[in-house]
Amino acid sequence: MEKCIKCGKILPEESKFCFNCGFPVGALEVLRSCIECGNTLSTVDKFCSRCGVPVKVIKGGDESSENDETPKIRLDKKPRMILVPGGQFVMGNGSNNSLITLVSYYMSEVPITQTQYSYVMGKNPSKLLGSDRPVECVNWCEAIIYCNILSFMCGLTPCYSIGGATDLSGFDFTSPVWKRIVCNFTADGFRLPTEAEWEFAAREGKNMGMNLYSGSSNINDVAWYGENSAIKTHAVATKKANALGLYDMCGNVAEWCWDYYTQIIPTGNQTNPHGPNIGEVHVKRGGSWLDDPQQCTVYYRSGSAPIGKSSSLGFRICRSQVSVTM
Repeated sequence: MEKCIKCGKILPEESKFCFNCGFPVGALEVLRSCIECGNTLSTVDKFCSRCGVPVKVIKGGDESSENDETPKIRLDKKPRMILVPGGQFVMGNGSNNSLITLVSYYMSEVPITQTQYSYVMGKNPSKLLGSDRPVECVNWCEAIIYCNILSFMCGLTPCYSIGGATDLSGFDFTSPVWKRIVCNFTADGFRLPTEAEWEFAAREGKNMGMNLYSGSSNINDVAWYGENSAIKTHAVATKKANALGLYDMCGNVAEWCWDYYTQIIPTGNQTNPHGPNIGEVHVKRGGSWLDDPQQCTVYYRSGSAPIGKSSSLGFRICRSQVSVTM
């Protein structure tokens, strides 16, 4: 079954156009947004249907389509970890907020790339291919497994276990045993960020930036999102970093967090919160290449089922600050 990348409608196999919104199916690399108003365009458009500006379609083989695809940093097969010094911040937006205290931790400089994921897992599940693009179509369980395998590869203690087992690759993703997973936050291995850690880092930690987006109040400075992405992911670290040196915290792909999702975050003072003990869906943060500006803000929250996959959903990783550092 195909899924329309624009409206999400499930389509019959071999569909050429979505019967719900008319958007073409497949060949995503030849689609783009209007440079004037951001309207989504197809390969057959000569003029923008919203503002009338002439359209120049960028084809997959054109060098011009890749002129923004050079990362500003060197990317290795193992993710580079950035120290996020601990501190206090007000998590949330408006009246729904909480005073959070966090100890220091490390966070990966960019969302995990397709090269980094393939190096550990031996496969690349992504639909929007590119070695320096973020990996996507990874469910929550697979992100957890990646963390443990990378920890083993680096000689570190895995954070995650189910019934004492740390090799989680043999557990079926639909199995109820995943409800028994525990995270050892004192281990020196890799893990997903908690929701509080993600938001603290997106808000630039103790720098406490007041920006709507991570690193800027101008979304185009820091994020690939629905109006500038040309309907695809982009190589990581091609936009501006935030004050901590973290790239793509907003846009490109949304990112899995450890916590179960609740519609309203708990109020009051909290120290190193890890989220609810039970739940059905897990938090995802940051917005993606197909989302609107609101969904890419540092405070916007949503959730997905742990077995859910999407070309707009990836992850980045953390480590607790313990004696062993990278």
